[in-house]
Amino acid sequence: MQDAAVGTGPPVESGSAPAPGSRRALRAARASGAIGHGLFKRRRPPKVPGTPSRAGRNLPAAIGVGAGLLIPVLVGLLFFPIVFVGIVTLFGAVGVWEICRALELRRISVPVVPTLAGALVLPFSAYLGGAEGLAVAAVFSILGLFLWRSLDPAPDAAKSLMAGTFTVLWVPFMLSFAMLLMRAEGGFLVIATLLLLVVANDTFGYLIGAFFGKHAMAPKISPKKSWEGFGGSIGGAFVVGGLCAVLLLDQPLWIGLVLAVAIVASATAGDLAESMIKRELGVKDMGTILPGHGGVMDRLDSIVLASPVAYLLSATLVPGLL
Repeated sequence: MQDAAVGTGPPVESGSAPAPGSRRALRAARASGAIGHGLFKRRRPPKVPGTPSRAGRNLPAAIGVGAGLLIPVLVGLLFFPIVFVGIVTLFGAVGVWEICRALELRRISVPVVPTLAGALVLPFSAYLGGAEGLAVAAVFSILGLFLWRSLDPAPDAAKSLMAGTFTVLWVPFMLSFAMLLMRAEGGFLVIATLLLLVVANDTFGYLIGAFFGKHAMAPKISPKKSWEGFGGSIGGAFVVGGLCAVLLLDQPLWIGLVLAVAIVASATAGDLAESMIKRELGVKDMGTILPGHGGVMDRLDSIVLASPVAYLLSATLVPGLL
């Protein structure tokens, strides 16, 4: 027969041992003094400065970088049109380079030189030559892709050509519609409205989604994007679009509301499309060049689809603009 253990603590109740975290375990811990030593305390992990917020971004860095990008773009847009075209072209070229690098992770070898050449040529062709110039530049850019791959064969050439063509049409071709707007008298005001609506979409969607988001829009693609955030984007864009229509475009209020809905819808579609592509490629961000944002393409994703939408709506809703 074993000797009974002798101790100074409270008598142990008969039966099975108390489950950790149960009331019996807490009472026993308080009686023995163990809880005073922190054995049963739950401690929150220390908050590290500069870590992403609950919505997944380093908010101070994101705001600083966003303002740093928006200011020179607006200055060029309002005072130096050719500088604005150059800035947009540079952003598009960097975005194309990021896409090419991400595709390499899946062993898809995009013809980088002709793809980047198309990214540099298309926006200036649209600004200098209009819709005809853009169409000609797009055709020759794609022909250049096929010629380059024919002279420099690579494994899975068909996949390589399709990826290169998609990249040219996705980024520089879509962005070039903003350059078509720049050619119109007062078109820079439409572009300013477009940029402000995209900023409103991102800002209000982020804030409302971070604090009230519960229902995911596309959980398999972008789990943090919620319907509540989308509603916040619509509400914020209504305010910005209405003000821009009346104060900048000298148009009726309803035009601003139509622009707001269309730009938010297209910007959200662009964001989700890029998220789907990144998930397919197995990358979190397209790059790391912009603190708090990721890559340049992670900022352009909302604008690339919104630009042609703004162009088409301006052509149909604002008589005589284009």
